[in-house]
Amino acid sequence: MSVATLLVELVTEELPPKALPRLGEVFATRIHAGLVARGLAPATESFRWFAAPRRLAVTVAGVAERAQPQEVTEKIMPVQIALDAAGEATPALLKRLQSKGIPLDAVAGFERRMDGKSETLFYTRTEPGAGLDAVLADIVQDAIKALPIPKLMRWGSSEVQFVRPVHKLTMLHGARVVLGRVLELDADRTTMGHRFMSRGEIELATADAYEPTLLAEGKVIPEFAARRAEIERQLRAAASGENAALGEFSDLLDEVCALVEHPTVYVGEFEAAYLEVPQECLILTMRANQKYFPLFDDGGRLLNRFLIVSNMRVSDPSNIIEGNQRVVRPRLADARFFLEQDKKVGLSARIAKLGNVVYHNKLGSLGDRVQRIAAFSRFIAAQLGADAALAERAGLLAKVDLLTDMVGEFPDLQGVMGRYYALAEGIGETVADAIEAHYLPRFAGDRLPVGNVACSVALADKLESLIGFFGIGDVPTGDRDPFGLRRAALGVLRILSETPLPLDLAVLIEEGRSGFGSGLLTDDFAPRLIDFMLERLRNLLRDGGYAHDAVDAVIALRPTRIDQVVPRLDAVQAFQQMPEASALAAANKRIINILKKVDEPLPEPDVALLQEDAEKALFHQMIEVAPLVRSHMGNDDYAEALRVLAGLREAVDGFFESVMVMSDEPVIRRNRLGLLTMLAALMNQVADISRLSAQ
Repeated sequence: MSVATLLVELVTEELPPKALPRLGEVFATRIHAGLVARGLAPATESFRWFAAPRRLAVTVAGVAERAQPQEVTEKIMPVQIALDAAGEATPALLKRLQSKGIPLDAVAGFERRMDGKSETLFYTRTEPGAGLDAVLADIVQDAIKALPIPKLMRWGSSEVQFVRPVHKLTMLHGARVVLGRVLELDADRTTMGHRFMSRGEIELATADAYEPTLLAEGKVIPEFAARRAEIERQLRAAASGENAALGEFSDLLDEVCALVEHPTVYVGEFEAAYLEVPQECLILTMRANQKYFPLFDDGGRLLNRFLIVSNMRVSDPSNIIEGNQRVVRPRLADARFFLEQDKKVGLSARIAKLGNVVYHNKLGSLGDRVQRIAAFSRFIAAQLGADAALAERAGLLAKVDLLTDMVGEFPDLQGVMGRYYALAEGIGETVADAIEAHYLPRFAGDRLPVGNVACSVALADKLESLIGFFGIGDVPTGDRDPFGLRRAALGVLRILSETPLPLDLAVLIEEGRSGFGSGLLTDDFAPRLIDFMLERLRNLLRDGGYAHDAVDAVIALRPTRIDQVVPRLDAVQAFQQMPEASALAAANKRIINILKKVDEPLPEPDVALLQEDAEKALFHQMIEVAPLVRSHMGNDDYAEALRVLAGLREAVDGFFESVMVMSDEPVIRRNRLGLLTMLAALMNQVADISRLSAQ
C-alpha cells in the first residue's frame, strides 16, 4: 500500500492579511484531522501549514493511498424481538436486515450478548478502508467550510463562495495527482508563483518538492513562519547597518508578512523637518498607513529614516525607494498640518463643544460625561491626598482631544495628543501626563498610570463608564461588550491592586453614582457591578498563577478593598502549608453546613450555658485569641492572623469529638449554634476557610 507525502494547495487572490495566519493554520489542521479520522494518516504524523498572500497549503507526511480494512460491529436488535419461539427470524429482523443490506444467512453468525437488561444481536463485518482519491475532495471542502471567514464573496458567474476568488487547486500524493473537484476546480499538479518574478505556471514533480520548487522557480517563500523569520532577519540587518533600533514591531511584522511573498528590505528617508511633529504621529502614520518600520536612536528618539519591506527584489531599487519616499511625504505633511491647526485652537477652548457630541442617548453628551469625570477625579484624588484641583482639571480636559483634527485622523492617538496640546497651551505636566495616562491600561499587560493624579483620572474615567452602563442596565452579555466594560473593569482592578491604592470599591461606586443625578440609574445596580468586577478579579488572579481554591476563598468574602486581595491571597497560600490547615478548613466547612440549616436568629454564646469541657475550652480560647486576630487584621498582617487562628485546631477538634451540637434541649442547642457562629466569624476574616477543604 502506497504511503507518501500529501500536498493540498489553493491559489487565490490576495487574502485578508490580518486573518492569513489563522486561515493557514485552520486549513491545515482540518485537513490533517480529516485524514486521521479516515485512517489515512496516523495522528502522530507531522504536517506543515503554509500561508502566503495568494495561497493556503498543507503537506502531511506518511499519508496512505488507502486506509486499512476495519472491523465494524453494530447492534441489530434484542433477541426477543429478532427471533420467534422457534428461533426463526421475525418480520422485524427481516426488515432491519433489508434496510442495512445484510444477507439473511449472516444471522447465524450474529453475536449474542447482554446489552443492559436484554440479550441482543450484534453484527460484525469487515469494511474496506477509505481510498484517498474518494475522500480527499470532501476533506478539503470540509476544511474550507471550517475556515474563520466572516464574509464570503462570489466571482464571475459561479455560485462558489470563498473569502477571495480561487484560481487553482493542487492535490499531490507523492508524485501522483489525486483527482478531485473543489470550488468548481479540478485538481492538478501545477501552481503559480510570484506575480512578477515567477517564470509563470509551475509544475510540481512531487508533494515533497513543493516548497523548494516554489522558492526556486516561483520566487515565493510559502511558509508563513519562514517568511516572517526572513523579514525579521533583513530588518535587523538593515537597522544595524543604519546604527539604529527598530522599537516594538512584532504586530506590524505579522501584517507585513501576510502582504509579501518574496520580501526584500530597503531603507528610505524623509526630511528631518518633519521630526518637529510629535513622533507618535509620525510613527503611527508610517506603521498604520504605509506599513513602514520606523528607525530610532539609542534613546528611543525617531530618526528620519525607515525600512520598507518590498515584494520585489531588483538590482537597482532606486525607483522602489523613491516611490515609497514620495508616498510617505504627503502623510507626514498632513500630520504636521493637523498639529499646527489644532494648536491654534488649543484644548481649553474646545471644552464647551463637548456638549454638542452625543455620548449616549440615556447618559447625555460627552460634555456631561467629562463633568462627571472631573468631579469624580477630584473626589478620588482627595481620598489619596493628591492635588484635587489638578485631578479635576485633568478630568475636564481628558476627552477634549477627541475633537481635534489629529485624533480625528488617527484615533489611536487619543490621550497622546491631549498631552502634547496641554503642554503647548502651558498647562502643567501633571495635568498633561494625566490626560494621556487616563486611558491606561489599554490592554492586558499594558503599563499603568503613574502618580495619584493620573490614577485618579484613570479610575474616574473607567468607573464612570461602568456605573453609567450598569446603572441603565446595558451590561455585557456573552461576547457582546460594545462599550468595553470588561476592559474597563480590569483596568480599575489592576490600578487598585497593583499600584496599590487604599480605596474602597463600594465607596467609589456610591460616590460615582451621585454624579448622574437622581432617577437616571436604577437603585439596585451596585451589587451587580461589584459581582461583575469580582468575577473579573477572580479570572485575573487565576491567570496570574494563584490557586483556584485560594482565590475562591478570598473572593467569597466579596472584598471591596481590592488592594488587600493579593496580600490576603499570599497569606492564605502560606496558611495552606501549615499542618493545621486541612483540619481547620474541613471543620469550617462542617460549621458552614450546620449553620445553613438554621433559619432563626442566634444569640451570642452564654458562658453559663456551656456544659461540656470541650465547648468551654473552645469558648475561652476564642476569647483569648480574638483581640490578637483583630489587631493583626487592623495592621493588614493577614498571615499572622491566620497563624494565630491555626492555634485553635486542637480546641475545634475537641469540640466536634465531644460535643453534640444539635442537643435535644433547645436552649443548649441554640447556645452551641451561637458558639459556632462566633467561631465562623472569627476564622473567616481573611478568607472563607471552608473553601480550602477538599472534602
